Amino acid sequence: MHRFDSDGVEIAFIDERPETGPGDPILLVHGFASSHAVNWVNPGWVKTLTGAGFRVIAADNRGHGRSGKPHDPAAYKSAIMAEDARRLLDHLGIERADVMGYSMGARISAHLALAHPERVRSLLLGGLGVHLVEGVGLPLGIADAMEAPSLDVLTDPMQRMFRAFADANRSDLKALAACIRGSRDTLSAEEVGRIRAPTLISVGTKDPVAGSARGLAALMPGAEVFDIEGRDHNLAVGDKTHKAAVLDFLARRP
Repeated sequence: MHRFDSDGVEIAFIDERPETGPGDPILLVHGFASSHAVNWVNPGWVKTLTGAGFRVIAADNRGHGRSGKPHDPAAYKSAIMAEDARRLLDHLGIERADVMGYSMGARISAHLALAHPERVRSLLLGGLGVHLVEGVGLPLGIADAMEAPSLDVLTDPMQRMFRAFADANRSDLKALAACIRGSRDTLSAEEVGRIRAPTLISVGTKDPVAGSARGLAALMPGAEVFDIEGRDHNLAVGDKTHKAAVLDFLARRP
């Protein structure tokens, strides 16, 4: 992996080129308690996108994977994490990229598109619908779950799901608790309406976390929706129909 300094926090990332040509760059931003490997490499996204001729850049968000792990919630504002993404593009000398985020990564990607519209060629939001506007991210109880002595003491299904996921990835639980507490940033309907990049919103039809994809798309001038049939929040990520919809969208965007 490569590394660079983003305002004092080390960010680890991969930069994978297609077999032929320079490839249009696409930046991938993973979800909470995940990593570039879990969210994008293992489900086959990197292989799919490089195979389609894209240059794939995927980082471990601060607090995750091999990147730096502050324990201060103030370090995890969505706008700050969006600046990590912007600095990564700067570090690589990339002026403009397609940007795809999943769940928390979609929230970060939307903040990036609002703050730096000239850097975002298109926006692909997975696992996040109208809760970008109507919700502040995952419940605070997820932070409590990260701080629980073990998975065994938890009874709430969502708390158990995220704690088991974090344990499986050998995460820094204090950093993840800080991330939940610090990244509770919505965008207003007016702010979302200012995002003009062509946008694809993809949400599983059995996803209780994301909120309505169509509810969000109705607020965004250039948005379209893809329903990931029969998938919940976790299984939607690597769904083959999701991949096909993303490739179709990327082939059509300006």
